[in-house]
Amino acid sequence: MTVQRQAGSEPGYSLEHAVTTSCDREPIQRPDAIQPHGLLLIADIASLTVLGGAGDIEGRLTPDWLGRNLASILDVPTGRFEDARHVSLSDLRISGLAGETFSVVCHAQDTHFLVELEPIESHTLLTWDIFGEIDRTADRFERCPDIASVCRHGATIFQRVTGFDRVLVYRFMEDGTGRVVGESRNDTFPSLMNHHFPASDIPTQARALYVRNRIRVIPDITYEAAPIRPSDAGLAGLNLSDVQLRSVSPIHLQYMANMGVRASASVSLVVDGVLWGLIACHNSSPKPLPEDIRAACRTLAGVMSRQLRNKEELVTYQERLRLRNAMESVTSHFDVRRPLENNLRSCINELQALFPCNGFAVISDETISATGVLPDTKSLHQLHDWLRAGNHGGIFSSALLGRDYSPAADWPERCAGLLAITLPLRTPICLLWSRVEIIQTIEWAGNPHKDDADSDGILRPRTSFRTWEQTIRGHSTRWTGEQKQAARRLRRVLIADDQTQQLRELNATLAATLEEREDLLRQKDFLIREVNHRVQNSLQMVASFLKLQARSASNDDTTTALKEAQHRIAAIGLVHRRLYRDEHVGVVDLGRYIEELMEELCTSLGEGWHDQMHLSLFPIMIAADRAINIGLILTELIINTSKYAYSGHAGPLYVGLAQAGTRLVLTVSDQGECTPQLKGTGFGTRMMNAVVSSLAGTLTYTTLNPGLEAVMTLPLDSLLPTETQPRPRDTSSQTPYPYP
Repeated sequence: MTVQRQAGSEPGYSLEHAVTTSCDREPIQRPDAIQPHGLLLIADIASLTVLGGAGDIEGRLTPDWLGRNLASILDVPTGRFEDARHVSLSDLRISGLAGETFSVVCHAQDTHFLVELEPIESHTLLTWDIFGEIDRTADRFERCPDIASVCRHGATIFQRVTGFDRVLVYRFMEDGTGRVVGESRNDTFPSLMNHHFPASDIPTQARALYVRNRIRVIPDITYEAAPIRPSDAGLAGLNLSDVQLRSVSPIHLQYMANMGVRASASVSLVVDGVLWGLIACHNSSPKPLPEDIRAACRTLAGVMSRQLRNKEELVTYQERLRLRNAMESVTSHFDVRRPLENNLRSCINELQALFPCNGFAVISDETISATGVLPDTKSLHQLHDWLRAGNHGGIFSSALLGRDYSPAADWPERCAGLLAITLPLRTPICLLWSRVEIIQTIEWAGNPHKDDADSDGILRPRTSFRTWEQTIRGHSTRWTGEQKQAARRLRRVLIADDQTQQLRELNATLAATLEEREDLLRQKDFLIREVNHRVQNSLQMVASFLKLQARSASNDDTTTALKEAQHRIAAIGLVHRRLYRDEHVGVVDLGRYIEELMEELCTSLGEGWHDQMHLSLFPIMIAADRAINIGLILTELIINTSKYAYSGHAGPLYVGLAQAGTRLVLTVSDQGECTPQLKGTGFGTRMMNAVVSSLAGTLTYTTLNPGLEAVMTLPLDSLLPTETQPRPRDTSSQTPYPYP
């Protein structure tokens, strides 16, 4: 397994010094040295003066290099270095002193240019054969049905392209450990397929470098590092993260030597910016990897990474679609007329099939409905109490339940993994999916639990990679991210269903209450009809008696009084009829009421009054009992006008109704020649004064010459229904209600 760790930056850095350093703190990106098969020039970014370098620069490039201008050494125009962010010298080839040809790669870093020079073969780079291989590889990856087949084909293709003895596809697991998921090899090395490697084999800073620098090559692990010089140039601790020639950690070199590896190459598999795994290439003898092959490997790794992402997304999509369809199938069987708990218990088999499991249970405070392999009833109730007391956001999942809930360690054969949904209903309910333990035998490349420190406390690279088997117990199959998300969605759906059920029950209760209220209103309406009918009959009977009495009376005054009484009773009866017809019981439109009252009075007063009556009425809603009083007053005024102004004959008569601020104004005026009766003492006059006084109003008379005008003003507050009294409104600009 190729795991690249680079040496530290201290002077004289060696294996003896490196082994005392914690792997995760080893400064592998600052080794102060390079691998000697190439050269390194370090120049000031502003002046392009070469400040230092590494490798046999004098013997392979030029003896006079320190202090010279970088552009002159490389024989390129100075203008190519003007924009430090976009310096590209990949097309440049430099001839060396011993007939070598170097490729050039430039890195801009803070205040320095780092220029790598690596010897290349004389043949043409990036041949059509390599382009064809890339195209065929992309097509083959596209046809792979799953991730495992992509990894197997990837190992085969990379071995064919690089020519290394063994190529491994190494995947990082969720816990940081690694596992070989693809392999292609010859007989030089043993198989490591499906072997696991501890997370400590590739420390954190090394993984970060694998993302930043996608391919790393060690042509020969027995090299002697070429330090950066001169030592007094102030270049110690320079960051060489982007430098391909960066020297490798002595611990890693010894690690590979212990594996029997002489040369290695590592190509990163990065999916969505995250290190998914590595293509690890091993060779038993020194082996360089030319620049064109490295470029092809970088491209092939990109193609493979995209296919890995596509396959993972496909698996995720298919699983998500299956879960969504299964969830919809379960909820479609729910009976909306039954409580949610009853629906859950009746669909227990469908719910169990939602997630792959060995047992399923619906648990409330006192009742358990279960199927499959599960702990006993007492243990389930205790587990239910523990889940309700926990702070899991309603969803709990574990593939090692004995670690999270200690009592579960006693029954892994019944429940080692758990996915639980807690529902905060009126009666709290838990849904449990249980998985039994899967006894696994894991093959490690060496004992992962063996302390790498000797008895003297010094950390050293692993010396044994013999297959070491470990039996894992207490674990179940892992719950996938899609299954956890589906559980969250199911919880939201079930809570929404319960809320809908509660709302449905409330609506049913409200509907019953409304129906009961409607029944009461219908009964009230019936009673009102009956009362109105009886009142109308009574008033009609009284009017008939008065009419008969008037016919039989021999005295004219008595006859007149009886007819006036008939008119007063007609006014009261009209209010009752309007009260029954109007939509708002107890409220009458005074304008419409006066219009109908005048119609009846004109009929009873005799021929000619319909043509002489002129109305201007403003619509206003008042209490029915107040309308009766106003109707009596208006009736009395009309009778007086007929009697005194026109001596019983028809004459011009004006009736007006208006609102002035906060008061109602009723006007009755005529054009008669008779002497007005302003201060009568009869029954009608006393009745009008009493009624006006009870309404807190005023009644005034004005002589018109000819004619008389009677004006009654009443405060609106005393006329409106108590519960519907609006704020007074200004109606001075409104048009009076027209009489058709």
